[in-house]
Amino acid sequence: MTRADLAETINRKLGFSRVESLALVESVLAHMCDALKEGENVKISGFGSFILRDKKERIGRNPKTGVEVPITPRRVMTFRASQSLRDRIANGS
Repeated sequence: MTRADLAETINRKLGFSRVESLALVESVLAHMCDALKEGENVKISGFGSFILRDKKERIGRNPKTGVEVPITPRRVMTFRASQSLRDRIANGS
């Protein structure tokens, strides 16, 4: 699914113009990105949560050579689906 698909659905179901629908999608995504950039988690009820985690520095290994290399600390984002989304996917409805 793309941004255009979301905008098309808003256009059909809510009657906004195509331009307004796309602007709405872009606005929601921009707000989500800004919140994540600020270090906030984003929770969409009934859908899931985008969670930020800080990973510490650790030692990794090059699988080809076996040489140990340090992996720098970094922030990663994960998505955790809500229980209702998991149920809908599992039941195919």
